Amino acid sequence: MNPARDSLLILYTGGTIGMQMSAAGLAPASGFEERLRAEQAVHSECRLPDWRFQELSPPIDSANITQAHWLAMRDAIVSAVERDGCTGVLVLHGTDTLAYTAAALSFLLLGLPVPVLLTGSMLPAGVEGSDAWGNLFGALTLLEQGMTPGVQVFFHGRVLHGARVNKRNSQAFDAFAEALRGVPAAPCISVPAALDYRVVRRNVNLAVLPLFPGLRAEHLHALLGSGVQGLLLECFGSGTGPSDNQPLLDALRNAHQRGVVLAAISQCTEGRVTFDTYAAGSQLAACGVISGGAMTREAALGKLFALLGAGLEQAEAERWFTRDLCGERAG
Repeated sequence: MNPARDSLLILYTGGTIGMQMSAAGLAPASGFEERLRAEQAVHSECRLPDWRFQELSPPIDSANITQAHWLAMRDAIVSAVERDGCTGVLVLHGTDTLAYTAAALSFLLLGLPVPVLLTGSMLPAGVEGSDAWGNLFGALTLLEQGMTPGVQVFFHGRVLHGARVNKRNSQAFDAFAEALRGVPAAPCISVPAALDYRVVRRNVNLAVLPLFPGLRAEHLHALLGSGVQGLLLECFGSGTGPSDNQPLLDALRNAHQRGVVLAAISQCTEGRVTFDTYAAGSQLAACGVISGGAMTREAALGKLFALLGAGLEQAEAERWFTRDLCGERAG
């Protein structure tokens, strides 16, 4: 039976919202559609849109999320919109990596003409005092009322930008917030063809390295030796690093000359990278490291994945990384 057009897709990936107790503790479980329909029947007074259900098989704990899962979500969403005529998508996701998935989808779905909303819960559905149904039905209500295209997160009554959201608390219901790193830059007016949501992506070997006192060139060599295609450096302050460690700087410069995309963000919650403020920052820029501005770790990693996964060469990937595509480069 073909789903009715003008309906929503609920894409269930697993996570706490649908977990049930096992001998080893809470674990992802199938069968969430039946539970959802039963709960909706109890609240018949709620005006909710028509929806159809799809489950990522098998459902996962979001701590196990991989690039392959992001690509599977992207494929399911694009198919629901282009083949089935869905006018919106709700992704049910675990909270541990929800912000990473929201960021990745923000770049994988550039130009998608319908809204994509992610939510989850801190306690499983059915547990006394759980936030699950409130988050889920609240998200469906928002989609019913109408939202602008793009990827966003709905959690604890708040709508958050998909490429600017962080998980801030591992216990409170109000677990997510937007990064407070200045006013969002004006996004790119038109999506480049190479980054359109219809472009199929591939897995990318990426790594994240926080700088710390005592970081050695040998550490960097070991990481780069794994075939990394893109490396995200989490720098001090406004984008500084050890400027007197010549072997480390040489390792970065050599990696860039081999085609590795090197990008930098700030370790500070409200920081942004401006390489020309300190000599310790300009040294990194001289090695080929590009600025992520005020992007979060989740956004910068998701953006590198989308750019390199589209097959862009180093220079082209660097060019688009430094351009604002969906409001991610605030500051």
